[in-house]
Amino acid sequence: MDKLTSAQKKFLKGKAHHLEPVVMVGKSGVTQNLIKLTKDSLAAHELIKVRFVEFKEEKKRLAQEIAGKTNSIMVGMIGHVAMLYRQNPNQEKRRIELPHAT
Repeated sequence: MDKLTSAQKKFLKGKAHHLEPVVMVGKSGVTQNLIKLTKDSLAAHELIKVRFVEFKEEKKRLAQEIAGKTNSIMVGMIGHVAMLYRQNPNQEKRRIELPHAT
């Protein structure tokens, strides 16, 4: 899955609304540990929030970098929080059923 339709992104933003950020980008920036934590969180939840505590002026670029390194898709950004999605490759373990692309 490389692309999401605007309807799918809207659906995922709604799903992410109640979620708390599970990954925090602090003064160390985007480190190997942060990438590993993000990958593990995506594997467990598929849809996560990443809060930018530091590097707020670079958050869009860094969120795209994190998405690229974790093979995920940036669904959107609200304030200093990015929403990332990566569909579980195992169909039986998928937690989120996306609306079909039209």
